[in-house]
Amino acid sequence: MLTAEENERLTRVGPGTPMGDLLRRYWHPIAATSQLDENPVKPIKILGESLVLYRDRSGRLGLVQAACAHRRVNLVFGIPEDEGIRCPYHGWRYDNTGQCVEMPAEPEDTTFPQRVKLTAYPVQELSGLIFAYMGPQPAPLLPRWDLFVVDNVRRDIGFQVVECNWLQMQENNFDPTHLQWLHGYYSNYVLERLGRPDLRRLRGAPQRDLREWEPFEYGIVKRRRPVGASEDEPQWSVGDGSLFPNIETVNLHFQYRVPIDDTHTMHIYYCVYPMPPGEAVDETTIPYWNIPSPIDPDGNPIWAELDGNGAQDTMAWVAQGPIMDRTQEKLGDTDRGVIIWRELLQRQLKIVEDGGEPMNIIRDPAQNVRIDVPRYGEKIEWHGPNAGYMTRVNGGLKYSPTVQEMVERFHGKEALLEPVHSLGRPGPAPASV
Repeated sequence: MLTAEENERLTRVGPGTPMGDLLRRYWHPIAATSQLDENPVKPIKILGESLVLYRDRSGRLGLVQAACAHRRVNLVFGIPEDEGIRCPYHGWRYDNTGQCVEMPAEPEDTTFPQRVKLTAYPVQELSGLIFAYMGPQPAPLLPRWDLFVVDNVRRDIGFQVVECNWLQMQENNFDPTHLQWLHGYYSNYVLERLGRPDLRRLRGAPQRDLREWEPFEYGIVKRRRPVGASEDEPQWSVGDGSLFPNIETVNLHFQYRVPIDDTHTMHIYYCVYPMPPGEAVDETTIPYWNIPSPIDPDGNPIWAELDGNGAQDTMAWVAQGPIMDRTQEKLGDTDRGVIIWRELLQRQLKIVEDGGEPMNIIRDPAQNVRIDVPRYGEKIEWHGPNAGYMTRVNGGLKYSPTVQEMVERFHGKEALLEPVHSLGRPGPAPASV
């Protein structure tokens, strides 16, 4: 368990907090590029700061504080101009550095605009995602992880607001026992509640796996295998990479856990879908989709949403409370991965406090052409129409337009009508990241 002070140190993310200072050293996704096609101005909340993301009429991106410096009107109502964004209230215009460049009602010879500047942060677009950097300059390179730059794949992006602190979501990566129980035994119960026990995942109680965690250049590699299984199994010999500080690799998608504030997190799924041999991808717009909560407003489970791993994880995270009280936990031998992760996090916090640079900061362009990530589940290549997402549409993926299309393409419309794996309706739009 942790002390109350240690728990505060690891969970609070606002400006000036130890964890806030550490997380501000990294690029974080804040929106899909296609979201700005629908509306060029979008509210953003990240690391406790209220901001506005916009694309001006020249195509430049900007990320500035939400409140106009004049009379504090929220710039989410602002007007994108040829350069920058204009406040709708009195017409003050700001460029993408936050500098005020026009005050229409002030005297023509005034120097007042030169003395007014909003907080602003650099943003970059990569493969359909818009990233923000909120830390000290010079900014590191935006990492070109393999899924962002691999050829001949389709992509889409899922968003879900989770009502809890980011850390309990990230600690889930290093908690091995939950795989068999939450995603196996509990899944059987969900299927029973949905009237489809014939689809159960396990028959009998889960069997214990062997687990190992190993730090590597970009985070921690996780390895697992059933007792008695060969060490040549890819899940053990290759493992699965968890990228510091807040990215999980799950087969052919990344999961980002981006803190909105201390008690809300934007969970972002970045998914790739390799194409069959001989088929080329001509993708101009990467679609996004929204994932509803598996918990109703009264705190009860929504069984139809709990048919997949992601929703089950979300349920468990929220059930730990807005900020998990780690002073009351009782850790066992199976929690060694969580302990290793917390120790790594503490070391990186100390490095920043001592004036150093934490791990996984990339500055060498030669290193950043394509960064391959350990993944045991599937290589980034075609695996045939009977693989994964093309046959089993449940959980959050039922809201992915790409998955819906591929399941129908390879298995027909009847595969989309199966009761437990039904598509459902699009989820509500998430709150700001």
